[in-house]
Amino acid sequence: MTHWFHRNPLKATAPVGFNYYGVAAGPPASKICSDLRSSRARLLELFTDLSCNPEMMKNAADSYFSLLQGFINSLDESTQESKLRYIQNFKWTDTLQGQVPSAQQDAVFELISMGFNVALWYTKYASRLAGKENITEGEAKEVHRSLKIAAGIFKHLKESHIPKLITPAEKGRDLEARLLEAYIVQCQAEAQEVTIARAIELKHAPGLIAALAYETANFYQKADHALSSLEPAYSAKWRKYLHLKMCFYTAYAYCYHGQTLLASDKCGEAIRCLQEAEKFYAKAEVLCKEYGETKGPGPTVRPSGHLFFRKLGNLVTNTLEKCQRENGFIYFQKVPTEAPQLELKANYGLVEPVPFEFPPTSAQWTPETLAAFDLTKRPKDDSVR
Repeated sequence: MTHWFHRNPLKATAPVGFNYYGVAAGPPASKICSDLRSSRARLLELFTDLSCNPEMMKNAADSYFSLLQGFINSLDESTQESKLRYIQNFKWTDTLQGQVPSAQQDAVFELISMGFNVALWYTKYASRLAGKENITEGEAKEVHRSLKIAAGIFKHLKESHIPKLITPAEKGRDLEARLLEAYIVQCQAEAQEVTIARAIELKHAPGLIAALAYETANFYQKADHALSSLEPAYSAKWRKYLHLKMCFYTAYAYCYHGQTLLASDKCGEAIRCLQEAEKFYAKAEVLCKEYGETKGPGPTVRPSGHLFFRKLGNLVTNTLEKCQRENGFIYFQKVPTEAPQLELKANYGLVEPVPFEFPPTSAQWTPETLAAFDLTKRPKDDSVR
């Protein structure tokens, strides 16, 4: 069940002190600023802590986001937003464009950027677990769930929060629709890989496995399409990954569809299916090599050496040989020149993102606390610290 997933790097951010000298008057306001500072630092620390688990991540994220909500949402229904929304400048790098930061003086930008990193953390956590040699059933479920949670966060950011930004996302940056769509769909595809591995392990019907593999290949194709108009210098390596996984799962689909045809005594068509599986597997092998040689964000590895990749190659070869043997002894059927069109629909196992919501505003925020922030005391040239 060992899996391999491509991962882009986490976003980096400039430190934020939440120091509003003269503006934050009184102990409750100072306490909230201090708690924001420490909860942000704690969350950033956990992103790179290998001992962090989903429960720790959720607690730390909820702690920071609930405090940050006071900078975004009005405490009563009289206005749409907090008076503090534009008090602080936030800087974040992008997963593809490296160390070139984007900056916005908007707490919504911070909420989205930090939320994006939380989603990335879930994908990296899933990847670490899935790469183990002997993954348990419990760990496989955790991989599956983590990827669905990540997809849900990305989806929520895209639909509910990015539209609220005063400054629209720049082209090719993380918060742009094309990139978010690619992240959402990739998470769904990778979660379905876990479903497929489980179905194979439990010896489910080849027809179901073929349909799931076909749907997964289509997900990877959709994610690749979302990135097709991006600058190749940034997206080439990621797209190689999506393309190779698309070919890989198309090979899986043809391989298992061939088994279904053989069981229905359609041996000639089964052979043609397996030949097509061989063709797509060979394409995936070439793309694995190209992936390893392509510069760009993401790990430098040779995926063709991974167990998940080698197992499919053996399966395709062995199944094709079996079909050819049976055709030579029993069926004597003609092998069609055209490969059958895969029009497979999975009725089970399709992955949907887990719905996500940010936590409500912390109870520390009261009308009195908010009133203790006096924006008239800001220095005139206060472009934020």
